[in-house]
Amino acid sequence: MNDQIQKQLGKTLWNIADTLRGAMNPDDFRDYMLSFLFLRYLSDNYEAAAKRELGPDLLDLPDVLESTGASTPLQAWYEDNPGDVVEFEKQMRRKVHYVIQPPYLWNNIADLARKQSDELLLTLYEGFKYIENESFQSTFGGLFSEINLYSEKLGKTQAEKNKKLCSIIAEIAGGLAEFSSEADHLGDAYEYLIGQFAAGSGKKAGEFYTPQQASDILSAIVTLDSQEPATGQKNRLASVLDFACGSGSLLLNVRKRMSQSGGSIGRIFGQESNITTYNLARMNMLLHGVKDTEFEIFHGDTLANDWDILRELNPAKKPAFDAVVANPPFSLRWDPTEAMGDDVRFKNYGLAPKSAADFAFLLHGFHYLKDEGVMAIILPHGVLFRGGAEERIRTKLLKDGNIDTVIGLPANLFYSTGIPVCILVLKKCKKPDDVLFINAADHFVKEKRQNQLGDGRNGTPDHIGKIISTYQFRTEEDRYSKRVSMERIADEGYNLNISRYISTAVPEEEIKLADAQKQLVEIEKQVRKETSRHNSFLKELGLSVLPGGD
Repeated sequence: MNDQIQKQLGKTLWNIADTLRGAMNPDDFRDYMLSFLFLRYLSDNYEAAAKRELGPDLLDLPDVLESTGASTPLQAWYEDNPGDVVEFEKQMRRKVHYVIQPPYLWNNIADLARKQSDELLLTLYEGFKYIENESFQSTFGGLFSEINLYSEKLGKTQAEKNKKLCSIIAEIAGGLAEFSSEADHLGDAYEYLIGQFAAGSGKKAGEFYTPQQASDILSAIVTLDSQEPATGQKNRLASVLDFACGSGSLLLNVRKRMSQSGGSIGRIFGQESNITTYNLARMNMLLHGVKDTEFEIFHGDTLANDWDILRELNPAKKPAFDAVVANPPFSLRWDPTEAMGDDVRFKNYGLAPKSAADFAFLLHGFHYLKDEGVMAIILPHGVLFRGGAEERIRTKLLKDGNIDTVIGLPANLFYSTGIPVCILVLKKCKKPDDVLFINAADHFVKEKRQNQLGDGRNGTPDHIGKIISTYQFRTEEDRYSKRVSMERIADEGYNLNISRYISTAVPEEEIKLADAQKQLVEIEKQVRKETSRHNSFLKELGLSVLPGGD
């Protein structure tokens, strides 16, 4: 996609958001705006497919639309060809995997908004219900559950609510009208808006957004060959899991990286406990062209393991994934039951402490990793060195040869916290008998709100590329990366604190005594010369001279 178009579209939409944000609660407005953008995408994609399917039968002529009273060509065709509608929709389900009937298409909704039609609110409500329950082969129940079109936040009476929605949708429609309806444009604009809303949400953003640069690192790591990363990227991932997927951007980044190199992903799986964020993730998948049969996002509690497909007790049928990526909540307090001690995910390691569920999340994802798979997870630095139960879990993972790489990232990268974090790369079967440490904590570009990992653009250093390359080729560099033997790690009590293995101290510059002596002699001569010159002035004034002159 053209970066300039993405930037222009994203800024236009964000400016619209700025203009309208006072109309309602910021979080509510985020959900409304993203939902309307999603509806625009579905509609444009569907109408383009309908045009390909119907060809010249789909007349886009002003006089035809005026004579029929239809707001879109597809609505005119429906009215002229009622006997062909069932077969047409059957074909559309086969080819684009969903159907949107003409009244619920964005162009009709926008037309109602421009006309300030009293029918807008009801039409939009029915359209959202239709998309949730009837559009797709897979149902997307509750997709718009957080969009309460009858909320008093929009107005006290139905007429007031309708008027408010008309003004919001008309403004958004006007901003979108000048841009192409290509899927990539709207998909990337959706991602841009999620990032902008996250930036304004502060710590709450940790619930739904992984910064793009951290996402780039994780997606690069898990798409490289697990046993021989230096050979490059895999051609195919049968499946990828993010068990704390937020808005789904990390999963989409993995998919994008695979497709850019000509590879593919079989199926995408995600889990999210926050209902609003869960809906954003499902919209995000569809908006980026992921068919409903190609992904499954589950709303539920990861640590409680309430997703049926992951609860298979037969080891032969246990689901396993080629790649696992995650950015779970940092040091979340949890309340494990006594029975969890026998949970297959934890029983060989022990339970993470109540004060920090970091290792519980890690062990959950690791349990479902294929033997030849790769897992990359973002965690707080404390997991590297904290004692007690966490030390026991960390020690077993190290002794079993499951921790492949430790990457230290800079502080203040995330909206949800200012603390430095790390990436742990885990494998069930790995060739190197050492652990690679990468200390990228001091490699960032300072910005006003958040630090950034330079990506090589706009003159910034390519810190992201350096991290990926160092992992891929397992290279060592003074004060940056080091391969550490298991014997050394054992000597350190299985403490993975990066500073124990990589010193960031800059060695003092070596001083050559002969050169230093020569400089001192020259300085001494200059001092005597200047003292003599000063004494000559003192004599003229009848004052005592200074010692040390020539």
